[in-house]
Amino acid sequence: MPRDTLTAEQIVSAAITLLDEEGLDGLNMRALGNRLESAATAIYWHIKTKDELVRLAGDAIWTEIELPDLDGTEWRDAATAMATGLHEMLTRHPWFGQALGSHLMYGPGKAQYDDRSLELYEQAGFAPADADRAAATVFIYVAGSTLGSAAQVSLSRRLSRSGRDADQVLDDTMTKAKEVAMDYPNLRKRLATTAAEEYGAAPDSTFDFGLQTILDGLQSRLTPPR
Repeated sequence: MPRDTLTAEQIVSAAITLLDEEGLDGLNMRALGNRLESAATAIYWHIKTKDELVRLAGDAIWTEIELPDLDGTEWRDAATAMATGLHEMLTRHPWFGQALGSHLMYGPGKAQYDDRSLELYEQAGFAPADADRAAATVFIYVAGSTLGSAAQVSLSRRLSRSGRDADQVLDDTMTKAKEVAMDYPNLRKRLATTAAEEYGAAPDSTFDFGLQTILDGLQSRLTPPR
């Protein structure tokens, strides 16, 4: 695709797809050019560096989150919707968590989310500084809750590239981990029940439990002391 018909939006969209499939390590201008049927030089005409491309891709995915209308919406419902949307976005794009730790990320997509988040907590009754803290607390929880799934995607990709059966390696590792756990009384007792399986089988329930617990704590700060 010639550079005069290629657009920055097309490049960013293709980069997101490539990042989803190959991760940060798999993103390079040559691979992206092949996907776009364009020379790498045409991409550089629009976006000068890989870091800038990651920043643009990272900002674009924030717009996937549907932001609630705060008029007439109870603040906890709005907070739950925003946190759930963020969790779903991070799960769809497991590379983004790594990018947050290795790239400077900013742009209108993230700013729009942050702006609505601050508005939400201020409307709920938090003072400005506490609204910042509330928004940050929820964000840190949501981001942390996706680390496990993102790490598994990254590990599976790395194992597959080396020619190993990722599922078999993970199964073998879990077997070894259970053998180690049997030396510890509380872990041994838990493994003898269905609790561990129930926990692992319902990640969405686990996420919602943690989120609602955090919102319970935040709500308690809005309740006047008796």
